[in-house]
Amino acid sequence: MRLVRLSEESSKVGADVRAALASWGRGDTVVGGVALVGYRPGEGSRRLDAVVVLPRGVLVVAGVDLPDPAMRLDAPLTGQWRTDGWPLSRPDGLVNPAAEVTESIEEATHLLHRAVRDQAGVEPVPVGAVIAVGPYVAEVHQPAEDLERGVRVLHPEPATLLTAARELATRPRPCTAEQARALLEALEPENPALAALDLTAEGFAATAEAATSVTAPSGTGTSKTGTAKARTSEGGTTAKPPAPASAKATSRARPGSLRWLPVSAAVLVAVLLLGGIVYAVATSGDEDDAADASPTTTTQSNEVEIGGRTFTPKGTVSDTDCAAHAYGDVQVWLERNRCGQLVRMRYESTSGERRAALLVAVLRFPETALAGELKAVADLPGSGAITDPSTEDQPWPGEVKPFFESAAYASGREGNSLKLVQAVWVGAPSTPEDPDLVRLATLALDIPAPT
Repeated sequence: MRLVRLSEESSKVGADVRAALASWGRGDTVVGGVALVGYRPGEGSRRLDAVVVLPRGVLVVAGVDLPDPAMRLDAPLTGQWRTDGWPLSRPDGLVNPAAEVTESIEEATHLLHRAVRDQAGVEPVPVGAVIAVGPYVAEVHQPAEDLERGVRVLHPEPATLLTAARELATRPRPCTAEQARALLEALEPENPALAALDLTAEGFAATAEAATSVTAPSGTGTSKTGTAKARTSEGGTTAKPPAPASAKATSRARPGSLRWLPVSAAVLVAVLLLGGIVYAVATSGDEDDAADASPTTTTQSNEVEIGGRTFTPKGTVSDTDCAAHAYGDVQVWLERNRCGQLVRMRYESTSGERRAALLVAVLRFPETALAGELKAVADLPGSGAITDPSTEDQPWPGEVKPFFESAAYASGREGNSLKLVQAVWVGAPSTPEDPDLVRLATLALDIPAPT
């Protein structure tokens, strides 16, 4: 593996990507290839941490920096990312950090498409995407359909990145040096450092005849699952699984099901796949959840007067899958116990000159005791809560989106139902102890729930 550093990495975790690639050593002892580190696909584009041209495929690697280390990351291409059960969100409203890097991934893929179209000597080459996350993630869970699309989300260590390379770079025969040079020229034209490389020393075949005589290595293209392990006490790392475990399915692609298409069709498929990734990441709903339990959205028109305060309705969303719309210990409890319905009502109110947003969640259970048990869990500080529908492609009406991370809280039981209220200021910082927010949350417990 030959590293050619074009510029600085685009993310902090990019340094780990570069270190993992460098650990493979020079030449083709491990996997071979040429890595363009700090690659920018076009003017004004975000830099990628690396584009790795391998003898049997291309990896486009983009880094995403998480706020903190995590033991578990749920990272679907479609919808909300979660770290250790908590929804990942930022003040700008982004709930899926992969959305920031997909445009650059698509641009790099278009350049490879152009290389195939313009260079007669370049045969179809599979292109895979790797989204590297850091500063550290012990275990990444992806849906099986995302794995089959040729996308890996992982913490970049030598073993995990090498496994991704072997799974995604599945060309039956290695590219020739001439074909690899055409790809590199398309990505980085007139670069003297690339022009001077001895590509045969990096695992590319010297001639087409030599490439024909080489068969694919055993195990190429298979997808495996496993559980990653945390760092050791000495500060090193233990081996990670060959691929992220699927959180939702265990289906796998059938060996040998991939057929090579003509040049233009194969590249078109690659472009469409990555185009689908861009579309999928840009949306924040979960298709699996929608299939299992489609939410019902209604609009209330009547204001509610309670304790001298006016509460203006901003829409109601009803679901039957309660756990899918919670996080933290509240979600864990709901996954283990029966919940018949979740109704999330959104209201706005005022206190003085300040405008507040309130999320009033009503959970209905088949037994009164269950409502009491969940209340005991939800009342504990830091135990999680119910998510605002705006994180699930149900935008909050108006120009400003409220964030409920530091909300004031109130809870109350009504027979077999439990009501959980969160209140925050709109466009201003909030704290759980704010007396005005606590009063609004407490008053909102008396808002009648729809039948």
